[in-house]
Amino acid sequence: MIFNSLIKPKSELTTITEDTTLEEALKILEDSGYRCVPVLDSTKTMFRGNIYKMHIYRHKSRGGDMTLPVTALLKNSTKFISINAYFYTVFFAIRDLPYITVLDSQNHFYGILTHNSLLELLAEAWNVNSGRYVLNVHVSDERGDLAHITKEITRFSQIVNVISLDPDDQPGKQVLFTLPAEVDRERVDKIVKRLNKKGFEVTEIEDLHHQ
Repeated sequence: MIFNSLIKPKSELTTITEDTTLEEALKILEDSGYRCVPVLDSTKTMFRGNIYKMHIYRHKSRGGDMTLPVTALLKNSTKFISINAYFYTVFFAIRDLPYITVLDSQNHFYGILTHNSLLELLAEAWNVNSGRYVLNVHVSDERGDLAHITKEITRFSQIVNVISLDPDDQPGKQVLFTLPAEVDRERVDKIVKRLNKKGFEVTEIEDLHHQ
């Protein structure tokens, strides 16, 4: 389920209704500074789609009728997720959008989840403030490797975060282990030496505090 704290609710959003003209919508977009806003039905409960500033500009530049309702240029009408959707679903749904619309359990417009909120979540998960060094360890798909590496690292230090990546251009996985802020480089070198001895390759060491 999506974290409620990530969702910007309808009450805090600039939205327009489906009977708004393109001329009116363009003024709302220019005044708000947004490149697109959600379009709702006349009751302001059902999501109809998004209206983009660039599409209105293009329509206007071609001599299009600006008294038409925004429904004439609606986009992303099927781009939405349920508030009960699995969290990882969000990453695929929002991939090419500035935000993804969130519907409540009655399929009413609830709010939006933006790219920025997801990036902020990932930054928090990375533990930039409480972490210091990040070890990028190449892990094969052998059973027990992750548990083995974790055991070796925790001989010397706590682990504040783990992220697993699966690059297409190489076999196995890259696992990023974030170590706490109090860990110094000397201890990091001991961890790396230990992992190398056990047959695990540390491909990169990143200092989160290094400018």
